[in-house]
Amino acid sequence: MRWEGNRESGNVEDVRRSGGGGGGFGLGGRSIGIGTIVIALVGGAIFGINPLTILSILSGGGPAPQVQQAPAQRPPADDQMARFVSVVLADTEDVWKQLFSQGGATYTEPKLVLFRGAVATACGSGQSAMGPFYCPADQKVYIDLSFYETLKNRMGAPGDFAQAYVIAHEVGHHVQEQLGITRKVEGMRSRVSRADANALSVRMELQADCFAGVWGHHAQNARQILEQGDVEEAMNAAARIGDDALQQSAGRAVVPDSFTHGTSEQRQRWFATGLKTGSVKACDTFASRQL
Repeated sequence: MRWEGNRESGNVEDVRRSGGGGGGFGLGGRSIGIGTIVIALVGGAIFGINPLTILSILSGGGPAPQVQQAPAQRPPADDQMARFVSVVLADTEDVWKQLFSQGGATYTEPKLVLFRGAVATACGSGQSAMGPFYCPADQKVYIDLSFYETLKNRMGAPGDFAQAYVIAHEVGHHVQEQLGITRKVEGMRSRVSRADANALSVRMELQADCFAGVWGHHAQNARQILEQGDVEEAMNAAARIGDDALQQSAGRAVVPDSFTHGTSEQRQRWFATGLKTGSVKACDTFASRQL
């Protein structure tokens, strides 16, 4: 992916100097082991719904731990990975500001928070083991950069465009928040069965995948960011985190009613739809009869 020398976003907040660490953490007075962390990471945290909810359920509920952190600052200029993230975020800003403007609306840029170990958010306390997530309550994307090692080594999805896809997907959730989609869907989910609520979550996640593709389409047209193999990297990442693939890799039976993100094929197809068309309207997963 060609990103060196491109504009860096001013919306990156670095709170890593205040991060925690350790092999486990407490939630609601209970200790959560590495097995539970892996379930949360693999089963729902990656690229999707707020993982704080998943860990709360797995731990039996209860209040999230309080995280103390220092004020945010700009990331160091010599931090290569932070620079990469800043450039990708800036690129999403440029694309979505233009698309919103064409539709007669104003795009409010999200913040992206770099943390290490643990972080306080308006959605509760986050942990690095949860993977990247978006909090609609404060309109911020949160990521511990060590996640990219997990993506490469444990999930089998290496490559810088796969890493960019992670950010673009989370920004896709911010776009949904800006368009009012998040509030409508959450209202609907509260009134239906668990299986139907999961089905709505799948449509939300696939739309965020498609929005990530929309960003890639316009970024490529404007700045020619793609190099050979980049699209394959993102498609591989989408395949690795399909609900069916995750359940199979965990040695479990594939249970479609439990899906919250979509199958590998669906995630690849909707990302490809956005990448090919560059159209927000083409990403209307809620109107699509067949996902």
